[in-house]
Amino acid sequence: MTTETLTSLNTNTLIGNTSHRGTAWHYRAEEQGEESNHYPGPVPPDDVARRLFGWKALSLPIAVERPADILTMTHRGDDGMPMRWVQIDGRQAIARSDEDDGHVLGVFTDAYEPHQYTEYLLTAVGNILDDSLSISSAGVLRGGAVAWVEVSVPESITTPEGVEFRPNLLATTTLDGSLATTYKRTVTDVVCDNTRAAALREDGETLKIRHSRHSRLRLASARSALSVVHGLADSFAAEVAELCRIEVDARTWDRFLDSWVPLADPDGAPLSRRRRRLAEAKRDMLAEAYVHDRRVAPWAGTAHAVLQAVNTYEHHHSPTTSSRSDRNMRRAVTGAYERLDRRAWDVLEKVLAVSG
Repeated sequence: MTTETLTSLNTNTLIGNTSHRGTAWHYRAEEQGEESNHYPGPVPPDDVARRLFGWKALSLPIAVERPADILTMTHRGDDGMPMRWVQIDGRQAIARSDEDDGHVLGVFTDAYEPHQYTEYLLTAVGNILDDSLSISSAGVLRGGAVAWVEVSVPESITTPEGVEFRPNLLATTTLDGSLATTYKRTVTDVVCDNTRAAALREDGETLKIRHSRHSRLRLASARSALSVVHGLADSFAAEVAELCRIEVDARTWDRFLDSWVPLADPDGAPLSRRRRRLAEAKRDMLAEAYVHDRRVAPWAGTAHAVLQAVNTYEHHHSPTTSSRSDRNMRRAVTGAYERLDRRAWDVLEKVLAVSG
């Protein structure tokens, strides 16, 4: 289950440029304490350092409790018998420097090197980017185990088709071993805050750095790999224009739903009652979004609306056992949403070929 409450989202995330983009879905003024986590303009780097990254990841030794005699004991166990702590060679625990309660973020071999958030998510990003870009959001999730900094253009871009978007650089790392340190170019649909790929047929540019003592961020290769965030605008706008030109009539949309969320197994066998109920609920949500959701409906009858319906469902309605913010960020970084968009496009292309 998620450990992210409305209070934690309103105190452990910082949201910028709200004068242009509005507030985040989790915005609750009463949950924010003395300082708002929303900024009319960019998020100041000093605030990210002070409010989110004001601690370091510590490497601590690990020990196990073993039976002992009166001469070797270090303490007594719950049953009063002599016990001793034995340190485990080659292993370490990663914990926050500002907490003394023993909460451990991750356990690793000695080869693991924690990437400090200030160095890898603030200093490095500042060195990679130019002065026309600024921090649009930052956050710490899972008690400090996951963090990100997103950098983007201050004002959003609107295509002739009415699609409002912004190009970003998403920098993230973890202290629980779940992700390598990653710098990734992404596109956010401003209306629905969905993350999209810059192209349906290729991965967005990504740089990954392993948490090992021999892996370090090299700025020259980072600049080369990531290029400039501004370069995303033209490619994404061209993709939107192409998708909006492709017509999808009602029959094609129905066929897409049948292929995307089938009501029978591939061999034609009927679904179980539970699976059919879930499939019908998903189809209903997709159909509702396609016709009525402001994030999708304005482009109904086009391929863009089909991909928007799928992407919006996965971002905002699909079941999750973790924080939706955490889940969505991780999917963006790992390329899961890119693969989703491409899979939906592949299915739609096949349906269009049959319908045409």
